Amino acid sequence: MSLFGFLFLLLIASICGAIGQSIAGYSLGGCFVSIIVGFIGAWLGPLIAKELELPMFYIINIQGRDFPVVWSIIGSALFALVVGSITRGRKQQP
Repeated sequence: MSLFGFLFLLLIASICGAIGQSIAGYSLGGCFVSIIVGFIGAWLGPLIAKELELPMFYIINIQGRDFPVVWSIIGSALFALVVGSITRGRKQQP
């Protein structure tokens, strides 16, 4: 994977992680944390979808690597909700 592909993957993961944290209502940190939450969501979301036999949709292919955007957002939201409720992260103000 080239540097541009890797940076684009980080950008997509950070956006998915930030959206997931917004849906969950917890802010776990800044941009770097959003990237980590996005990658964990990209691992957790498709795992849940596969176990429940749900379809994969809206997948972005970045230089041969598939990134499931919708399931990444769902997985990120679930992960942020669990971690935020355990550690009592900062609730986002409306």
